[in-house]
Amino acid sequence: MRIAVLDDYQGIADTVDWSPIPRPVQITAVREHISPGPALVETLAGHEVVVAMRERTPLDGALLAELPALKLLVTTGPFNAAIDVAAARRLGIIVSGTGGAVTPTVEHTWALILGLQRHLTTEDQRIRDGLWQSTIGTDLHGATLGLVGVGRIGSRVAAIGKAFGMDVIAWSPNLTDERAAKAGVARVDRDALFAGADVVSLHMVLADSTRGLVGSAELAAMKSTAILVNTSRGGLIDEPALVEALRSNQIRGAALDVYQHEPLPARNPLTSLPNTLLTPHLGYVTQTVMSIFYRDIVEDIAAYCTGSPLRLLTA
Repeated sequence: MRIAVLDDYQGIADTVDWSPIPRPVQITAVREHISPGPALVETLAGHEVVVAMRERTPLDGALLAELPALKLLVTTGPFNAAIDVAAARRLGIIVSGTGGAVTPTVEHTWALILGLQRHLTTEDQRIRDGLWQSTIGTDLHGATLGLVGVGRIGSRVAAIGKAFGMDVIAWSPNLTDERAAKAGVARVDRDALFAGADVVSLHMVLADSTRGLVGSAELAAMKSTAILVNTSRGGLIDEPALVEALRSNQIRGAALDVYQHEPLPARNPLTSLPNTLLTPHLGYVTQTVMSIFYRDIVEDIAAYCTGSPLRLLTA
C-alpha cells in the first residue's frame, strides 16, 4: 500500500510506527509544500492513501478526479474546509479525520500577544547584537481584550485574559448574552468591540459570511495603540487593508499565525513591516497534537484495510 503524507514539514512521518496497518506500506513523506497542479498530481499518482495535514493543501474535486488510485483520504483534525468531501464521495474516495486539541492554539495566541506587547523579537535580536534596552512594553493588566468569537478556543483565551487582569469583551454574529455570560465575557456589538479593545483576537471559522471580516472600516475603528491577533484563518482579514493600516500606523501592530496564502509568499509586504510578529501557522503544531494526529491516522488506515473505516467525514 502506497501512502503519501502531504506537507510533512518537520519530517514526523519518518518517525511514526506504521506497523499496526495490516498490509505492507510504502510511505512517501512530502517535506515541501506543493501547490495544487500537475506537480502535485504527479507526486500523488499511484498512491492508495493520501494524508492531508490540516488545510495546508487544497484538494478539490478536479484534482481528486486525476488520482484514480486514491481510495482513502485522511485529514488531520475532525474537519477540513480545503477538501471537497462531496466530490471525494462521488469518486468513491473514503475521507476520514482524526482527533485534535484546542489548547495549543490558545497558548500560541498568548505567545503572540505577549511577544508583540513586550517587543520580544526586537529585544532578542538587539541583545544578540550586543545592545541593551530600547523598547517600552505595553501592559495587559487593566487593558481590554476584544474577542471575535468565543467558542472552544475563544472562551479559553478569555479565561487567560481575565487571569492577566484584562477586561474581556466579545462579539460574533450568533453570540447571545447567555453564551457570553457562560464564557465570562461582556457581549458588545461589532463596532464597540473594534473601537474599545486594546487587543483584538480572532477566533472565527472561515466561511463566505466571515471572509474579509476585518477590513478597512474595522481597522480604522481600532485605537492607534491597539494590536490585532489572528490564529484562526488568514481569510478573516483583508490583508492589503491590514498592510496599509500597519504602514500608516493606524494600529500599533499585528501578530499573525495564518495568512491568505500559505506558505506565506516570499517578499510578502507583511514580512517587511517593523510592527508585525509572524509565525508559520504553528498554532496546533505541538508534540501532543501531532501524537494525536498520527495515532489516529494509523488507526484510520488500519480500519480502512479491514473494511470498517473510522471517523468518516460527510461534509
